[in-house]
Amino acid sequence: MKLQLAGLAAGAFLILVSAGGALAATSCGANTGSAASGAPIILAAITGQTGPDDFSSSTKAAKAYFDCLNANGGINGRPVDYRIADDQWNPELAAQLAAKFVNDDKAIAMVGSSSFVECGANEGLYEKTGIVSLAGVGVPRECFFGKNIVTTNAGPRVSTAGAMAYAMDKLGAKSFSCIGPNIPGVGDWSCDVVKQIGDKLGYPVQVIIMDPGSADFTSTVLQAASTTPDAIITVLPKGLTVPLLQAAEEQGLNGKIPFLSAASAYDLSVPAAIGPGWDGKFYSNMEFNDADSTGADNQNWRAVMDKYGQTSDPRDTFSQGGYLAAKIATDVLMKLPSDGVTREAFAKGLAQEQNYKS
Repeated sequence: MKLQLAGLAAGAFLILVSAGGALAATSCGANTGSAASGAPIILAAITGQTGPDDFSSSTKAAKAYFDCLNANGGINGRPVDYRIADDQWNPELAAQLAAKFVNDDKAIAMVGSSSFVECGANEGLYEKTGIVSLAGVGVPRECFFGKNIVTTNAGPRVSTAGAMAYAMDKLGAKSFSCIGPNIPGVGDWSCDVVKQIGDKLGYPVQVIIMDPGSADFTSTVLQAASTTPDAIITVLPKGLTVPLLQAAEEQGLNGKIPFLSAASAYDLSVPAAIGPGWDGKFYSNMEFNDADSTGADNQNWRAVMDKYGQTSDPRDTFSQGGYLAAKIATDVLMKLPSDGVTREAFAKGLAQEQNYKS
């Protein structure tokens, strides 16, 4: 399944600044101001909340949007029963959870999922049962090639290629180290694009695949720096990127080699976490708009998160993705007759969305 999204990927790099200012009123669905009270519509999501890192910001944003939606009329009067499960970065558990949602709970669709392993574990189930997964954050290769999976984000391979392009165009880099996790279809697939581009241009590339569950950050950064590359690119979740950068600073590498990250580091908490030693020395790709953009959807995302989310919920690029997945799903469902909300109808409606703009 292909969903064409227009106007989403900014492809820019920046040092993050704190976002603030007045927020617009929330806008969700029909905005009736009255709580939905009809028969619930079951939507579900799988996320990697516990494990090497908390990767659940997408589902938290989707939940906030659906809570806002339910307080404002729901789907033509029907509330969304949004069910989230933690796969703990375990593909076997991800498969069990998906089977429950799909076969037992009879979910209409999977919406807002964000996991390093669930696409690979479940693409076959989704195709067999005819259910669509509109993921908030696609990570492994299967998220982008599974027949019944569509994502709002460009994905780590494209994001990594963007980081490399910036390093070449803006920093003059001609040699690289790429650090990725040893999760099938993630680290190897993402760093492979750096290697392919490097081979084509004659630029040396070192690929380092690390275990996210038992990472030795000092050894990893020293290995990455051992070939004296012009730039080091990371394809790691935020919770692993921060300690990696801290280890690099302890070794004095932050003043010697620029570090770049795929979109996972685009989070308002990162600058404070890594400290001023990385000012002008660390660059993160972003797949959506600036976190402090004044665009209507971006302002609504912030307003929804502030009113219906938790203060601790990340305001990051993947939260934007989860919000967008929930909003797209809502737009599709709102076009269906109240008594005609089925998996098949949702899949057909989603497939008809072309050039969805945000």
